[in-house]
Amino acid sequence: MPATELEQIVNLCKRRGFVYPSAEIYGGFRSSYDYGPLGSLMLRNVKDAWVRSMVQQRDDVVLIDASVLSPPQVWEASGHLANFTDPLVDCTKCKQRFREDHLVDPNVCPNCAATNSFTEARAFNLMFKTQAGPVEGAGADVYLRPETAQGMFLNFANVLQTSRKKPPFGIAQVGKSFRNEITPGNFIFRTREFEQMEMEFFVPPADGPKWYEYWCTERLNWYRDLGIPADLLRMRAHDDDELSHYSTGTSDIEFKFPWGWGELEGVAQRTDYDLKQHAQHSGQKLDYFDQATNERYVPFVIEPAAGATRTMAAFLLAAYDEDEVGGEARTILRLHPRLAPYKVAVLPLSKKDTLTPLARQVFQTLSAQYMVEYDDTQSIGRRYRRQDEVGTPLCVTVDFDSLDDAAVTIRDRDTTDQVRVPISALLGEISARLGF
Repeated sequence: MPATELEQIVNLCKRRGFVYPSAEIYGGFRSSYDYGPLGSLMLRNVKDAWVRSMVQQRDDVVLIDASVLSPPQVWEASGHLANFTDPLVDCTKCKQRFREDHLVDPNVCPNCAATNSFTEARAFNLMFKTQAGPVEGAGADVYLRPETAQGMFLNFANVLQTSRKKPPFGIAQVGKSFRNEITPGNFIFRTREFEQMEMEFFVPPADGPKWYEYWCTERLNWYRDLGIPADLLRMRAHDDDELSHYSTGTSDIEFKFPWGWGELEGVAQRTDYDLKQHAQHSGQKLDYFDQATNERYVPFVIEPAAGATRTMAAFLLAAYDEDEVGGEARTILRLHPRLAPYKVAVLPLSKKDTLTPLARQVFQTLSAQYMVEYDDTQSIGRRYRRQDEVGTPLCVTVDFDSLDDAAVTIRDRDTTDQVRVPISALLGEISARLGF
């Protein structure tokens, strides 16, 4: 039973330490969030799962980490200075601002219900600008990147030379991006500071359509394989008037959020636009010479671009469930083991000194391979419920019998089934159950 209300996840995230409002002690900072002990682990797991699928398990994609700050020339060449805009309108009655294309009725203010109160729409550039160095002025202007993609295009020649790859091959990157959104909202779905997981896949021009279809299928399957039900996902092709200035075709992987369908990832056919633009503005060659065919060409690019933070929100919503155990209600996150903040919780039945050394030994053995929580507070039933609620797949209980039989009890989150396992075989049993 996925969450039907956003507040179910918002409340759980605050209560259990996934996500906190940023600067909360000062009243908060709108649409900015801090990731707590569990949230920072889960967000890292989402990014690690993406890197594992896109880089680790392939021999045709490499990983880079490019700079967040860039000079204006980069964004002039990419078209972002001229085209990276949203239509902004102001209500003359309540003074609130809105994205015109997000209004349900372009003639009615959703805040004060005034009719025909909007100003003329004007283009609002979404990029954050700041200054580098001690002297302000046009020569010191720099921009926080609104996407991670341009760093991969700028390093195309470097990667081509140092990695000895040849098309088709990809450059992947995970990192922060910044957009001065007019109307951020819906928890961590739309924020001004967020993390992206992007890959630019460079192919011979004639192979563009084939690889576009391939990556659409590949990326949709990634979400399904990590536990999102198929009926909560869809692939939606962009209409012509939705396409970005660089795209000849884009499809969005969308998730059914409580407020409706929302984008998790876009797969775009960027053609050779970016490489040609940067070659023209920089005066550097950004092409590829195929020795086999004696042909020189500028590769076309297929770009799967996902939002890590909104993807985390989707995984939380899809995993949320409520059921009964022994006539008692419980909240549970049925997260895929790779995404769960903690893979295992070690729970000594008592705080007594007789159990603590053995429990700590079990913790040290497991934590060498997995992220493990050690919890000896409150009753064992309450501790099970707490681990269920944060998505921990397995609990290991160390009891007084463990001192005699050198065995512990493994409890499964989803079924609540329990089995006795020798401590000597525990690591192998955990690995078999988690799948890694």
